[in-house]
Amino acid sequence: MTKTLITEDDVAAFEIIGYLNGKRIGSWNIDARTADQTWHLRFDPVSMTFLTGGWFASTNSQGWNADGSVDNCGAPGFGFNSGSYAQDICLNGAYIRGSSIPPETPIFATTAKVMPDCNQTIPMGKRHKTNRMLDGESVLP
Repeated sequence: MTKTLITEDDVAAFEIIGYLNGKRIGSWNIDARTADQTWHLRFDPVSMTFLTGGWFASTNSQGWNADGSVDNCGAPGFGFNSGSYAQDICLNGAYIRGSSIPPETPIFATTAKVMPDCNQTIPMGKRHKTNRMLDGESVLP
């Protein structure tokens, strides 16, 4: 945490868990990572933010088991991508269009316990007014 930029090469443990309406829909961690899975991380320890809003695999992007196409997370599988077009998730090998939020949306890290409803910490994404997925498939455009 003393570096100006932390990358995937500096991280020994990392896990993401996706929730929809408080229900777990998928997860991924680097302990289970295979050589063909995307692992790109850029983190600023001073601001406690993951850098977003840049071209995929650049200084300001993320690829946690999802590349720029957001469809290579495996089936079953879960992944997250942040690039110049959007931040979105991959679920079971498919890009979930309804998960897309603006690419520059900040992703804050916290040391607080994270709960599925995100009320106990800074939320990572947008709050859905309607269900956007049903059993891993997009139900809205």
